Amino acid sequence: MKWFKRILVLIGLLLALAVALPFFISLNDYIPRIEREVSVKLKEPVTIKSIRFASLPTPHISVDGISIGTTEDIILGKIVVTPDIFSLLQSHIVIKSIEIDSPVITQKGIDKLTEWSKADAAHSPQEPTQYRVESIRLSNALMNFDKKSFGPFDARINLDSNGKPENASITTPDDTLKIFIKPDQSNYLIDASAKKWTLPIGPQIELDELSIRGVATIKDIELSQISCKLYGGTVNGKILFSWQNGFKLSGNLNISQVEMQKIASMLSSKTHISGKLDAKPVFSASAGTVDKMMNTLHMETHFNVKNGVLYGVDIQQAATHLIKKGSSGGVTRFDQLSGHLVMAHRGYSFTQLKIASGTLAVEGNVDISPKKDLSGRINAQVKAVGMSTTVPLNVGGTIDSPLLYPTGATIAGAAVGTAIMGPGVGTSVGAKVGGWVGNLFGNKKEKK
Repeated sequence: MKWFKRILVLIGLLLALAVALPFFISLNDYIPRIEREVSVKLKEPVTIKSIRFASLPTPHISVDGISIGTTEDIILGKIVVTPDIFSLLQSHIVIKSIEIDSPVITQKGIDKLTEWSKADAAHSPQEPTQYRVESIRLSNALMNFDKKSFGPFDARINLDSNGKPENASITTPDDTLKIFIKPDQSNYLIDASAKKWTLPIGPQIELDELSIRGVATIKDIELSQISCKLYGGTVNGKILFSWQNGFKLSGNLNISQVEMQKIASMLSSKTHISGKLDAKPVFSASAGTVDKMMNTLHMETHFNVKNGVLYGVDIQQAATHLIKKGSSGGVTRFDQLSGHLVMAHRGYSFTQLKIASGTLAVEGNVDISPKKDLSGRINAQVKAVGMSTTVPLNVGGTIDSPLLYPTGATIAGAAVGTAIMGPGVGTSVGAKVGGWVGNLFGNKKEKK
C-alpha cells in the first residue's frame, strides 16, 4: 500500500501547487498596456495597482486599485472577474460575474459616466461583442456630492443572453432603502421604498416612510408617484429629471400637516418656526452639471402654518416698545401664518405675509438673501391701552439674529404723542399717526 500513499502524496503536492501557483503568476507586466488602452478609450488617465489570477474557489482574475481621472473621480477598490471556464475554449466568452468592491464615485465621476453613456448611445449600430456578462455586483459603494454623500450601498444587475439588464437592485446594508428596477420594453420600471431614511442631497430631512413608482428611459427619469411620511405629516407629488441636453429638474409636491420645527432648524440653529405646514410647491432647475443645480433651483408656493411659534423675535414687544436701535429675541406665538414664498438663486422672498393671533395681526413682506440677511417691512396691528394701533416695523439683521425696529415716521409720531398726551395713550396715538404718515409716503425707500 506504500504506492497508494505515494500517489496520495503526489496528488496532494499537485493540488497544493495548483492552489499556490496563481499567487506566483503575476500579470502586472500587462498593466502599462491595459492602462494606455483604457485611457484612450475613456479619454481619462487610468491607473491600476495589480492584476492576479487565482484558481480557487473558482478560476478568476482580481484587479486591485483602479483609479480614473486626474483627481481620482472614480475609484474601484477591487474587481473580481469570474469567467465560465468552458466558454474560454469558444469564440464567445461568458463572464459569470463581475464583482466590484468599495467603489467611490465623485460628482465629476458622475458627470463623466453620463458623458460616456451619451457617447455609447450615439454609436449605433453597435458592433457585436465577443463576450457576455451575466451579473454585475457592487459592494460598499459610495457616491460623493461635494460635501454630501450617498452610501454605502450594494447594487446588483442581472443581464440576459443579449447583454441587456433583466433586473437591478440597490439596497443599503441596514435595509433603510430598497430600489428595484425592471425593464419594460424600451423603458425601465422603478419601485423604491425606504424607512427611517435621510435624504443624501439637500437638507438632512429624515423620512419615516417613502414609496416611489416611476419610469426611466435613456434620457430621463419620471417619478410619477411619490408618497412619504415625515414629521407627523405627508408629502405626495411627482418629479421629472432629464439629462439629454444638460440636467433639468421639475416637479410639484403636496405637503400636508408637516411639523416645521425640525425642518426650519436646518436653515438656522437659532431662529426657527414651529407649527403644522400645508403647501403645494412647484419647482424647477437647470444646469450643465448636477452639483450646480441647487444654485438654479426655483420654487414657488402658497403656504399656511397653524398653531405655531416664531422663535427669535417678539413682534408684539417690538410694536409696543418702540426702541430706535431695534428689538431682538423672544418669541411670537400665532394661530395662523400664511403667505407666498418664492425661492430663487438661493434666496427667499416672502410676500403677502399674514400672522394672526389673539391680540396681534401682522402683514407684510420679508426677504432672506443667500447670505441669510433679512430685509423687509411688516405692519403690526396691536392692542395697547384699549385701542388698536398699526405700527410699521422694518425687518433687518440676519436669520440667526433677526431685528425689528420702527420706521423714522413711527418714532417721530410716538415722540410727539408722548410729549403732548403723556406716556401710554400719547405714545400709542403718536405711533399710529406716525405709521399712517409712513404708509402714506411709503413709496419712498426709507433709510435704515
